[in-house]
Amino acid sequence: MRNIIDYVEMEKASFHNKTFRGVDSLVLSKLAYFCFDGFVPDREGGTAPVTISDLAAKENVEELYQNTSESSRNKKLLLALAVSPRFSDIRVSCYVNRLDYNSEKQFSATTFLLSDGTAYIAFRGTDSTFIGWKEDFNMSFSKTIPSQEESVLYLDTAGRFISGGLRIGGHSKGGNLAVYAAMKCKAEIRERIMDIFSHDGPGFREEVFQSAEYRQIKERIRHFIPQSALIGMLLEHHEKYVVVKSRRIGIMQHNPYSWLIKGDDFEYQEEVDHMAVYANRTIQEWLDSLSDDKRELFIDTLYSVIKATDAKTFSDMTVDRWKKARAALYAVRGIDEETRHFVLQTMHSLMVMAVKSLKMEMK
Repeated sequence: MRNIIDYVEMEKASFHNKTFRGVDSLVLSKLAYFCFDGFVPDREGGTAPVTISDLAAKENVEELYQNTSESSRNKKLLLALAVSPRFSDIRVSCYVNRLDYNSEKQFSATTFLLSDGTAYIAFRGTDSTFIGWKEDFNMSFSKTIPSQEESVLYLDTAGRFISGGLRIGGHSKGGNLAVYAAMKCKAEIRERIMDIFSHDGPGFREEVFQSAEYRQIKERIRHFIPQSALIGMLLEHHEKYVVVKSRRIGIMQHNPYSWLIKGDDFEYQEEVDHMAVYANRTIQEWLDSLSDDKRELFIDTLYSVIKATDAKTFSDMTVDRWKKARAALYAVRGIDEETRHFVLQTMHSLMVMAVKSLKMEMK
């Protein structure tokens, strides 16, 4: 079973000879998770872009994989890209990486300049920081989140340095940011956007789909989800999507390295798995049962417990685990009785809806 690393190793055609496609988007969206700090020039365009082959030749190349998941696969991907006739001469520029705990923002984007004169702008998805996941959850009750606003600024700014056609996209939250940026960017930039790729990216609140801005870009959105999609089916979706087969199960299918490749394209199936339908229906019904204020209270309360441990990333939770557990327990005890009762009641309602949806699925 082939994945995106195998695709990079096998594909020999240049972008002049074979047009940009969904698999290329996923490859570059995965590359956007790399830590390009100090390697790639920022979006002000002050220094020249660097090619992928030059990045792989840096003495301190190991720093590119720091704080990234599956660093061994990331290393293998970069090595394959560096010698690929299709990818090695791609120039990388306009790198931005912002992490703001006060505004609850985790944002990063990178521009890839292709040999055919077009550019691909990749928005990074949620990283390993808790603030990144908190911002994702904020989508359920906020009309906009800070990263969405930042994505518009990035696209408008980067677009000024690029003269050719534009493609934009991302994996996970990055896909959501790509769609939002395309809706809200300046008209002259929007007209140059050829395709918008969302790889298992969450959707939006219903009011977004009623806007003229969304209708202007709807037909250019390419939404890919794995067969047991969870993240990519969150919130509302009105665009068409295609289902990609994965070698893993459940939530682990969110990992781009698990998506299967057949020839020079994804391996598809007709629809998502039944259990994915059940899980997404349960989550959506649960969200619909809560007002925006209650969603915010529930999410903020859970985040406050995590915040009390002083952990910034998931890996931090493995260090001094008993100390962090005691801090979390103390934080739970510090929550006022009314809020604690609401959180427990809300979690109970989620379990009730899960049982109800499972019975419907079995029928």
